[in-house]
Amino acid sequence: MGDHLDAIGETQIFLTASSSYPALEQQFLQTRSHIAAGFRVFDPRTKLRSDAGRTIGEDWYDLIAHTLRRGVAIRMILTDFDPIVRPDDHRMTWNAVRRFISAGEASGRPDLLHITPAMHPARIGRGSAAMLWPKVMHEITKEARRLNALPADDAKRDLSMMPLLAPYMIGDHPNLRANRRLLPRLVPTTYHQKVAVFDDTNVYIGGLDLDERRYDTPDHDRPGEQTWRDCQILTSGTIAKEAAEHLNELLAVTSGAAPAKPKQSLLRTLSAPRTSSAFRLSPRPVVTELEAAHINQIKKAQRFIYLETQFLRSKPIAKALTEVATANPDLQLLVLLPGAPEDVAFHNSTRSDARYGEYLQAKCIDMIVKAFGDRVFVTSPAQPRPVTDDSRGTLKSAPLIYVHSKVAIFDDTAAIVSSANLNGRSLRWDTEVGLTLTRREDVAKLTKACFQHWLPDDGDPELSKQVATWRQIAQNNAQTPPHSRDGFLLPYPIAPARRFGRNLPGVPEEMT
Repeated sequence: MGDHLDAIGETQIFLTASSSYPALEQQFLQTRSHIAAGFRVFDPRTKLRSDAGRTIGEDWYDLIAHTLRRGVAIRMILTDFDPIVRPDDHRMTWNAVRRFISAGEASGRPDLLHITPAMHPARIGRGSAAMLWPKVMHEITKEARRLNALPADDAKRDLSMMPLLAPYMIGDHPNLRANRRLLPRLVPTTYHQKVAVFDDTNVYIGGLDLDERRYDTPDHDRPGEQTWRDCQILTSGTIAKEAAEHLNELLAVTSGAAPAKPKQSLLRTLSAPRTSSAFRLSPRPVVTELEAAHINQIKKAQRFIYLETQFLRSKPIAKALTEVATANPDLQLLVLLPGAPEDVAFHNSTRSDARYGEYLQAKCIDMIVKAFGDRVFVTSPAQPRPVTDDSRGTLKSAPLIYVHSKVAIFDDTAAIVSSANLNGRSLRWDTEVGLTLTRREDVAKLTKACFQHWLPDDGDPELSKQVATWRQIAQNNAQTPPHSRDGFLLPYPIAPARRFGRNLPGVPEEMT
């Protein structure tokens, strides 16, 4: 990708929604002409947090209506989900669409709103669909039973918000049931990006969607299942125009109707449907710039690498790290992960995909630790308050702080912020966007923001880049009661991941 001095302008860094949500509100309030955006989740019921935002209303419904009323066009691509595997998320998307449309009508300028609920067009092959048919029928039946248990009006409302699931059911409430004559072909991938462009000038990009679940503060003093550490960037320059072009081209590229046009600064993952193989489970990778950028920066790193990520399950990334560890004996690696995946920690999931993900992560961490030895430390954060619960949602008698960030820092020369986790799904299958910061002042600003958040206030800036510093703090905390700990850091608990994880031979590693 190289350095593009005019591609990325002045950069603002936001860690957690308490700072990023007000910044996003300000962009909506200031934009003069048009907004283009693509999010996995964007709930208009989300409360407004800025003083300026609250002068025009209580929530994003009010801000959307206000923005349209000012004559600003809004074009939003909102991720839709497989209605069979993810019925709750499918319903969530269409509820959000309904609220967007209502806000447009309330504004008096519905003509300025263009919202697209977009499900990735890739599908599993017919042979795979036939093999999964019993499981698929079970999932449809389970949702039918949920609907049948509701009052008739509530069931009707819910079903109206699941337009792509309804055709797979027959009968009337309370006797809805799966249509067993159909062969549903599941959706293996999704649009996972979180990006907004304002007047083709400013771009808001990173790992954070918008809803109440994702709201958190740097204190992380909410219940563990409501914590959410994330990172978002607001910047300008030619990357804003590239992001707008990406959103314009996205649906045509992922449908296979158009090629992906090169970008100078924007980093992407893009895929499209395959046209062959009855037993395919995967889409066709089209652009894997985010994977290539991470591997390229790993190879160039000399002194330290810092990875703050929701998942570390990519074997190509793990392999690149093991190779550079051998080639450069002075290189140190810091990895910050949540103590457990969200579905395992807070929803007690035992699904095969959750277990496969834990298997892959344990394997990747074992590879890295073997290569780096004492030059690597893997850490997880937890709140400094005690609980008696010993589930995967806790760590050393304290509630987890859930890490959703997608940040990678390489020496003091480069950093990648994106929507992509370090797993095969984000780096090969899903739609993701991000950028590389290459100005030293930007990299230093991001490094300082990340490290000051996790390390004690009196930490030495030079020692903060030493693995031994993080290890000592985390190990001391592990031997100390939660209320007496020095910050949030603890050693990552790999043993539970090893015990819970299960290999699924034949299943693509990119599946999870």
